[in-house]
Amino acid sequence: MTQDAIALTPTMPDARSVLAGLYAGGPDLRVSSSAEGAVIQLRTQHNEPVAVVDVPVFVQVPGEVGRLLGAEADVESPVWWTEARAGTAVAEAGRLAGSIAGRLTTLLGGSTWPADSAHTGVVTVPSAPGVGSVDDRRAPDDQLAVDVLTSRAAVLLQDRPVVAATTWLTDLLRTTIPSGRELQIITPPGTRLTMPMRSLLINVPARWVVHDPGCGYYDGLTGAILHWHDGRFAPVSETGQPPAIADVFRSGADASGDQQLHLSIRNTHPAADGLLLGSAIEAVWQALTGAPPAGWSTAEPVSLPWSTRQLTELARARARKAAPTWLVVVGAPDSPAIATCRIIRTPAGVEEHITFAVGHTAGRTPPLDALPELAETLATRHNLTSMLTYLRPARADLTTPPHHEPSPVPCSFTLGPGAVRAIGRTRAESIRHPRPSPLGPAARPALHYDLGDGTDPSAWQYLQTLNAHLMRHQ
Repeated sequence: MTQDAIALTPTMPDARSVLAGLYAGGPDLRVSSSAEGAVIQLRTQHNEPVAVVDVPVFVQVPGEVGRLLGAEADVESPVWWTEARAGTAVAEAGRLAGSIAGRLTTLLGGSTWPADSAHTGVVTVPSAPGVGSVDDRRAPDDQLAVDVLTSRAAVLLQDRPVVAATTWLTDLLRTTIPSGRELQIITPPGTRLTMPMRSLLINVPARWVVHDPGCGYYDGLTGAILHWHDGRFAPVSETGQPPAIADVFRSGADASGDQQLHLSIRNTHPAADGLLLGSAIEAVWQALTGAPPAGWSTAEPVSLPWSTRQLTELARARARKAAPTWLVVVGAPDSPAIATCRIIRTPAGVEEHITFAVGHTAGRTPPLDALPELAETLATRHNLTSMLTYLRPARADLTTPPHHEPSPVPCSFTLGPGAVRAIGRTRAESIRHPRPSPLGPAARPALHYDLGDGTDPSAWQYLQTLNAHLMRHQ
């Protein structure tokens, strides 16, 4: 697996400490940069990639280090997170990454992850050409993080407790997908995905490949047994038959009793100069956790303290370039909650697409009774278009393990006032089951449909019936 190292330092790495880290490979390695200087690359004399050092991230949000690296790595925020990523093309690359991180912490204090990776020795890297597992179609500056590149796939090996939607991974997705390749991330069976990372993988051509010593390779989200075929990992299946499922995927289910409450929310705001985005996220957090969000960022680790003003400024600047904004929002460590938000400019206005999840351990009942009041708040104050809520048996820490988890079950669906008007109030109210409850002003109500308590799978049928009924107006 790829051997990466992270330096967690109380002060920002300066030019002297970064230079000391880069000399961990001796004077013969070449140094270059990409991403407008945000990434430093170390290469052999024959241009083979050895290691990449990302720009330091100032993590100001409590609990982020522990959430992504494990409790043993948790340090008090704020802290500077400097990541040295080592590829597999050169055997010595892992030790080189450890030396880079070790030199930074020796000069600046702090700690490294993994703890036993740090040292300060010089790592001699051979300069023989032809090392590596990539073909000639590789883009030297864009694909440094890739361990294997073929015409069909970009394959990345990761050995971490949690794979997160980091800046470099999201950038890798952006460069890989337009090339027609599928991004495939290989992990050991103990690795989990954060919710933002999982949401990215299921929405683009990508695959989570789990390497289990007992059964080989399988898809961490579907359980399909995989094999290497025609330049990529693909399901093993007979003609006309569904893919075979790995036994370890079925048998690894966790019966802890944990649950996750999920909300899928869409708001449509008039495009006004005084628009302040993020207030709907604040309302959701306050209603379901009793506290505001702790931080936000455009990737993980979430680094910035919560600020609706700052995220609005970012979204406005990106909208001027006709670009959407994608954000990750987290809560306090003692109340696991996380959200992603995609902000786009459309002819209808400014849309927020929010996916929110909050974890509940066994014996802690999800606050389903708070959903109607929250729906009314979003409808009357935050330009709600629609909200779907559902409950699923899954880990309270909101990560996804590489084994089967039961399907979610819908709890409620809400139509905002604008959507009710577009569909027609008479039609929207005419369905007998689920019977809607009006929310907000009588002259312009939202409609809230109660689908159940999240335990009866027949709620999916109710939702399907409701959707078909509402779609008939078109």
